[in-house]
Amino acid sequence: MSASVVLRQRLPRTMIAVDGARSGWRQIGDQTRFYGQTIISIGDVFVRYKSELLRQVAAMSLGTGALAVIGGTVAVVAFLTMSTGGLIAAQGYNQLSQVGVDALVGFASAFLNTRLITPSTAGIAMAATIGAGATAQLGAMRINEEIDALEVMGIRSIAYLASTRVAAGVIVVLPLYSVALLMAYTAARFGTTVFYGQSAGVYNHYFNTFLVPGDVMRSFAVTIMQAVVIMLIHTYYGYTASGGPVGVGEAVGRATRTSLVASSFLILFVTLAIYGQTGIFNFSG
Repeated sequence: MSASVVLRQRLPRTMIAVDGARSGWRQIGDQTRFYGQTIISIGDVFVRYKSELLRQVAAMSLGTGALAVIGGTVAVVAFLTMSTGGLIAAQGYNQLSQVGVDALVGFASAFLNTRLITPSTAGIAMAATIGAGATAQLGAMRINEEIDALEVMGIRSIAYLASTRVAAGVIVVLPLYSVALLMAYTAARFGTTVFYGQSAGVYNHYFNTFLVPGDVMRSFAVTIMQAVVIMLIHTYYGYTASGGPVGVGEAVGRATRTSLVASSFLILFVTLAIYGQTGIFNFSG
């Protein structure tokens, strides 16, 4: 009788805990290896798989199937950020008017939309649309043995399936985030000046005063990092899905949950790194 068998008989709970820890570390190692291979293979995408990259860009931006009917990911991101912009108008005006500084709603839009709210909303929209779609596609290919068929044909499946989607996500996120920022700014301005009757000149003055171009560029950088993290997580869970259609659904759920948590922590740490010392914010008057 081997030592491991004896230990399992005498210390069953301890061995179960040890097996769980080993499995967790093994999964971390598998994910790290997959992420490394995916990032390294992005260069091959622009050399060998340009047509697949363009197809993924079109599918992610305009959507496929039922998502395409409503305008694709662009429409989803636009409506989500429009709602958050309207929320800034409603809450900002009501709260600031209680202390007599309702003129600063333009400042709230320029400051909060750019630094925190719009990047967070864009990350949620990406995880729920582009990311979840990528996980479902790759999971369906895995359970139907299409990925194995690609390997047999001599095609590098990680580069062809995962790296193309990561690169396409980064490409698509630039115009998507531009639309998101514009819709957030427009909704906040429209709600403040039309529904609450604030002077457009007052709103524009404070908005233009506190809108820092550097903050906009930094928010783009944060969103690009979000796109990379979200697509890496979703492609991994789709690529390694198992257990039939139920397993694919579980993989989509795990990937969405993990990517939302990861993107939230990413925004937190990057925001602290960029604005944590001084905040690049001075208000006086």
